[in-house]
This record gives sequence, C-alpha cells and structure tokens, in this order.
Amino acid sequence: MSNQMVVMQPQPNMVSRHSDQWESGICDCCNDVPECCFAYWCLPCFTCVKAKKFGECLCLPLLDFFGMVPPITMSIRVSMRQRYGIKGNMCHDCLLVTFCRACVWCQMSREMKARDLQITLVGARHL
Repeated sequence: MSNQMVVMQPQPNMVSRHSDQWESGICDCCNDVPECCFAYWCLPCFTCVKAKKFGECLCLPLLDFFGMVPPITMSIRVSMRQRYGIKGNMCHDCLLVTFCRACVWCQMSREMKARDLQITLVGARHL
C-alpha cells in the first residue's frame, strides 16, 4: 500500500484596481508635463518609444505620417482599450486620433504608466 501526499497550492487571483474608463482625460497634459513636452516637440520619436513600450514594432508609428487618419495610432489605441478593458468606440477613437494625435499619445502613455504595476495578487503567500 502506498501513501501519496497530494499538495494543493492556492492559486492567486488577479484583481485590478482600475475602472473601465481612461485614468486621465485627453487634455490632462499637466498630469505629466515632461512626457507631453516630449510629445509636442518630437512626436515621431515619442510615438516610436511608446509603441515599443506597448509591445509593438519600434518604427511602426512612423507610417502614420503619410495619411489623413493615422491607422497605427488608431489601432494601438483600440488595442489598448481592449487590453485594459476601457469602454469606448472606434468612431470616437477615429476623431481623437485624427484631430488630437499628440494628446492621444500622451493619454496612452499616462495609461500605460498608471496600469503598469498596479495588479494586486490576492491569496498569494510570501515565502
């Protein structure tokens, strides 16, 4: 007869402290003045850095500067809304990225900072 010991480890639950809204408004540039200055003085560089941080190709945003509606900014914004569970629609996103591109990138940058390490593990034990 064999005695087998079965050990069940508790699984951590991930709880987000964020809502289904953007953490900051589209015109809240005063919340992060250095980032907004960088965006306004060198938008192509800023967009490349932020796209890389979001996990996309470094030079992908440079394709935005050849058309009326910037498709890369639009797709990254929609992807960010989906990743973070932010409510919104593509029509509103399209208007914002067409007329307020720098503000949109600043808002997305603030969102990545706000949601970067703000996940709390409930039920996890420290060894």
